[in-house]
Amino acid sequence: MKVRTAYQCRAYPDQTQQAALARTFGCVRVVWNRTLAARQERYRLARQGTSYAETDRALTAMKRDPRLEFLNEVSSVPLQQALRHQHAAFQAFFAQRSRYPRFKSRRGRQSATYTRSAFSMKAGELSFGKVHGPLRFVWTWPEVDVATLEPTSVTVAKDPAGRWFVTFQVDAPAPAPLPMAGQSVGADMGLTDLATLSTGEKIHHPRDWERHRRNLQRWQRRLARCQKGSRNRVKVRVKVARAHARIADARRDFLHKASTDIIRRFDVIALEDLQVANMVHNRHLARAISFTGWAQLRAMLEYKADRCGRTVVIVDRWYPSSKTCSTCGHRLASLSLSTRMWPCPSCGTQHDRDINAAKNILAAGLAAGAATGTDACGGTIRRAGTPRAHVPAKQEPQPVRVGIPAL
Repeated sequence: MKVRTAYQCRAYPDQTQQAALARTFGCVRVVWNRTLAARQERYRLARQGTSYAETDRALTAMKRDPRLEFLNEVSSVPLQQALRHQHAAFQAFFAQRSRYPRFKSRRGRQSATYTRSAFSMKAGELSFGKVHGPLRFVWTWPEVDVATLEPTSVTVAKDPAGRWFVTFQVDAPAPAPLPMAGQSVGADMGLTDLATLSTGEKIHHPRDWERHRRNLQRWQRRLARCQKGSRNRVKVRVKVARAHARIADARRDFLHKASTDIIRRFDVIALEDLQVANMVHNRHLARAISFTGWAQLRAMLEYKADRCGRTVVIVDRWYPSSKTCSTCGHRLASLSLSTRMWPCPSCGTQHDRDINAAKNILAAGLAAGAATGTDACGGTIRRAGTPRAHVPAKQEPQPVRVGIPAL
């Protein structure tokens, strides 16, 4: 069985290669934006969609336009791939898996994807069509021999911080499942701690995140004082992008380590279905929620569980995990966010709010998996090798009552 694997490395193109790749990025951006604008205009006037074949014919017409003759100076493969990516983006949007495709900006991340017909990989040297010389990159996976690598596609990208990356898409053999650990865990996400496990452990945030945040605020204040359109504003904008990149790199590294540790120790991981996109609308908590990376942690746990033979269970977001006693099942009528410890009025057990919620999430996840693969409120369970299921948006709220039996 083959699985699609991506290896991302830092790239260091020379000045000539940077100029050629920058032209390619610009052409990809022009093709994407013109095609997206044509799609929107056609739907607005005629209420008709646009197929991939029609966008392919439109690209041929673009290249024949004297005003767009610069499109012929770069490889045609990244331009075709831009059309394929846009078509896939619309399919994901109509399937309600992603948001509506947006126009590309020259200030954002720039990328170009090459397939096998537009690049060559020989003895670890990477070359692209209409780009002079091999591209220098740093390989950081000692267990994989880059000389034997056979990528199906290669993506070159430049982020707003000015860093260059190259990503190799490879069809590799599926890894062997991990041995059974014999333990299950529930995780309750929070702001004070990233996650609280049902075992009583708490995953704390990295200590240096506050330092990164202060550095970002300092450069953002400088950017606000710069005059728009000035050279200094362009320089400070890069500094702000680098501060954002440091935060993103530190968060990604921390989440990878935390998710890998959880996957290795537990067979079943139960998580709460949090709607992070809606939660960040709260302006008092938006920054703290964005710093935590809840959605990114869940995505890492899901794809690592698929590869390692583990199970991730998603518990319904409306399940009252915090105000339900994990010992006797008694449910409180209300529980304020400031209450971190509370005694159960039925059995007298003293609860830590987060640990109690994690235990209830684990119980709900195990009950869902033991029954039919879905919990009573419509949540979903995801096992290794199965496609991602979507949690139904319509839920049935349960009334508050005393003495609910424990799961």
